[in-house]
Amino acid sequence: MSGRATRATSAVDRLKRRTGNQKYSMSVTGSGHFFLSEGAGNPPLCAPMELDEFVAFVNGIAPPAPKRVSKLDVAFEKQLKK
Repeated sequence: MSGRATRATSAVDRLKRRTGNQKYSMSVTGSGHFFLSEGAGNPPLCAPMELDEFVAFVNGIAPPAPKRVSKLDVAFEKQLKK
């Protein structure tokens, strides 16, 4: 269960960083399903879900951060196109 919870917790942490809302909270039901709420004591934002569904739901709330591209990456892409 700890690996499952770690993956879900990481998704919620990424969501907090992307949105700037530190109040997002994840809970786990007795049957091992996950749900998200916007702060402890607030109603859930989704029905209890399996891990993969939950991670996809959380990742879909806010767009991912743009990937950083270095000068070396740009030069490599130019070489590949030649």
